[in-house]
Amino acid sequence: MIKNRYLYSSITSDLKNKMVFIGGPRQVGKTTLAQYIGINNYKKYNYLNWDNYEDRKTILQRKFKAESSLIVFDEIHKYKQWKNYLKGEFDKNKDKFHILVTGSARLDLYRKGGDSLMGRYHYYRLHPFSLAEVLEIKPDIKIFKKLVFPDLKKNTEKTFTNLFAFGGFPEIFIKKNHKELRRFHNERLDRLIKEDVRDIEQIRDLSSLQILGEILPEKVGSLFSLNALREDLQVTHKTISLWIDILERFYYHFRIYPFFFKTIRSLRKEPKIYLWDWSQVKNEGNKFENMIASHLLKMSHFLYDVEGYKAELYFLRDKEGREVDFLITIDKKPWMAIEVKLSEEKPSNHLKYFVKKLNIPFAYQVVKQSKIDFWQDNIRIISADKFLTGLI
Repeated sequence: MIKNRYLYSSITSDLKNKMVFIGGPRQVGKTTLAQYIGINNYKKYNYLNWDNYEDRKTILQRKFKAESSLIVFDEIHKYKQWKNYLKGEFDKNKDKFHILVTGSARLDLYRKGGDSLMGRYHYYRLHPFSLAEVLEIKPDIKIFKKLVFPDLKKNTEKTFTNLFAFGGFPEIFIKKNHKELRRFHNERLDRLIKEDVRDIEQIRDLSSLQILGEILPEKVGSLFSLNALREDLQVTHKTISLWIDILERFYYHFRIYPFFFKTIRSLRKEPKIYLWDWSQVKNEGNKFENMIASHLLKMSHFLYDVEGYKAELYFLRDKEGREVDFLITIDKKPWMAIEVKLSEEKPSNHLKYFVKKLNIPFAYQVVKQSKIDFWQDNIRIISADKFLTGLI
């Protein structure tokens, strides 16, 4: 099983010069990664969780353990003055100890009050396990070149099946138990709303927010309409928009938007929505699409956070109704188009159209069925278990 997470070496390198922030969903492994870094890279480190009363006193009194060369602040964004606090500690003590900050919210957005932290930190988004990470395949992604797919391992197909069923959150993936998976779904959303969101956001109707979280798995993969949800929950458009933004800031779901380009009659309207935990999705086709979306988002974030490329994930759709599930761009230029099918091996006409129209260098039609890999009309039709080994 995985010895260290895919961001480990990049984070340890950046800690030598700046603070490092790690954001990501609840239970994705942020604390485990931070402690692993402390144990393996420092003689002494100090782990402090803002939710713990004694740790909170230590933070406010600045009574860190003597000779600690790394201070890990967990969930400190719940402290109103956290930004100024970290700025002061970094400016005063950067030659004494390194600072690693973790949190289950978008730390790059929750920077309230005082002077900017700009230039003092690097921000990473930690994702759930992906197929390549579980198989411990080191990334070999070269921008504007084709993906490299290593030879399949004996356990690739089985690992893919387990990831599809249980999702990529470490604890439940390792357990591979359906009863534990159901409990995980219930408890994760409940604690996200009643602990994480409640501590930061001023939401009166937490029960309706939780109902919204329970509805979202049914919306995966389709065009996402706030008006439809507003009517379902009997709230204003402003309220439902705020709630969706909040759940996104806490890494419950993510939205991707249609790519706009002057040579196509693009739509600049509704996004599509996906969950960070694809195991919550019941429909097989939507779940499969969500799993691929999550892997592509992980790669896009890796290219942005680690390599510094302006990588973004979109989908393609024009006013004539032609649609392709995903498009990754680099510096706003199309790099890779991906259409997702459960079993269809004939190349999508829509994919062929957009590849030609936008001059997209690489195109893949990813199918759930195993042992498929061939080219047709400049499109590579490939099994998901092989395609995902070429990502992060």
